[in-house]
Amino acid sequence: MRSDRATFRAGLAAILASTLLLATLVAAIWGTTFWAIVLTGGGEIIALLWLALAAPAAGNRRTAAPDQRLLPRAPQTRPQRLAAQLRDVRAAVESLPDAVVLLDRQGHVRWLNAAAIHLLGLQQQHDERPLAERLAGSELGAWLRTDAHQPATDMPAPADPALRLSVTSMAFGASLQLLLARDISTLSRLEQVRRDFVANVSHELRTPLTVIHGYLELLDPDDVPELAPVLKEMRMQSQRMGQIVEDLLTLSRLETREALPDEHVVMAPLLVALHHEAEALSQGRHTITIETGIDADLRGSRRDLHSAFSNLISNAVRYTPTGGDIVIGWQRTADGGATFSVRDTGLGIPAEHLGRLTERFYRVSSSRSRESGGTGLGLSIVKHVLNLHQGRLVIASEPGRGSTFSCVLDASRVVEPGNNKVDSTDVSKSETTGRVVQGHSPEPPASATTPKRVHAP
Repeated sequence: MRSDRATFRAGLAAILASTLLLATLVAAIWGTTFWAIVLTGGGEIIALLWLALAAPAAGNRRTAAPDQRLLPRAPQTRPQRLAAQLRDVRAAVESLPDAVVLLDRQGHVRWLNAAAIHLLGLQQQHDERPLAERLAGSELGAWLRTDAHQPATDMPAPADPALRLSVTSMAFGASLQLLLARDISTLSRLEQVRRDFVANVSHELRTPLTVIHGYLELLDPDDVPELAPVLKEMRMQSQRMGQIVEDLLTLSRLETREALPDEHVVMAPLLVALHHEAEALSQGRHTITIETGIDADLRGSRRDLHSAFSNLISNAVRYTPTGGDIVIGWQRTADGGATFSVRDTGLGIPAEHLGRLTERFYRVSSSRSRESGGTGLGLSIVKHVLNLHQGRLVIASEPGRGSTFSCVLDASRVVEPGNNKVDSTDVSKSETTGRVVQGHSPEPPASATTPKRVHAP
């Protein structure tokens, strides 16, 4: 456009200049101005003709380019639009840092992105073997063969065991499966640093706390009556600090274990022992009973199951007002499992707090927790114990009416009475993720047997 304009101006200037030059030469040579005036007039006529003919052509060329740009594109057909959208989606998935693998019904790889090659070590997309077979010998391969319906929160990457992966499998379309794997190595390292720090600090605090508590026990309040309230408070806080350290060490031990001893846990004497502990802690302030609907035992760690059940009972005693009822239940679930439950008529818990109850040191009411003497770690211990027993914690509560805490265990953990044979190879050696189900009571007992209400001695 600019070149057309410059050409037009240069042509017009050339016509005018040449006309004036020719008129001057004629006037000088012939010594007359007549022909000079004639030539000048003729040049002006030519310049006017140039202006009339060349200017519209340059203007048309100037406006032609914008008109071309404003013309609409030819409309795309529906297949073309779908193909373009598919290319965009594939390019987006290809750029993800997470591994994405599309599997068919038989477990063969249909498509994968670049991250899957890096994290999972899949070199050939058109391998005829199923993915579980291609990853044989790795934890991911074993997970695909057995527990692919449950997310794996932490496992080593097949390509590099130093990398830690979080893997999920989900249905995609009518017959396809989508495998997602995320690199959580940084989070795993930070979590390990946290566990090591808590364990080391707890160990280091245990000795000085023991010394302080020992010296406080040597001080007799009768010797200095005016300091008696101070000594009592110091002893109480020293014991509380010692209990916090012990609970932290217990949590550290549970977090670093992948499996627990596979023992035959006889429930009848355990229920009686739990009842005695509850009575001792209550000191007659509550009515504590046992309801059993089954005669069955468990397999697992006797020590850790006792600790988890005892934590639930001690919470019920601490947070139930004087004169309230506490019921310890042992029932069968509809799928053949079993449920240990503790139901109270205490203050209840608002719904917005239920999802965070198993967090460390989380308190619904800090003042009420300090008065009751809790450490804020009991439900965290319960959750970790149930995780290692492939169980889950179910919490149902209503403010002003009380709460029910239930430990739901799978049928694989239930042992019929008299069957003392427990195969240790049956215990899963992989960590599982426990779930806290809010606002739901445990499954109803499958047995129609009327629950027996037992007052333990």
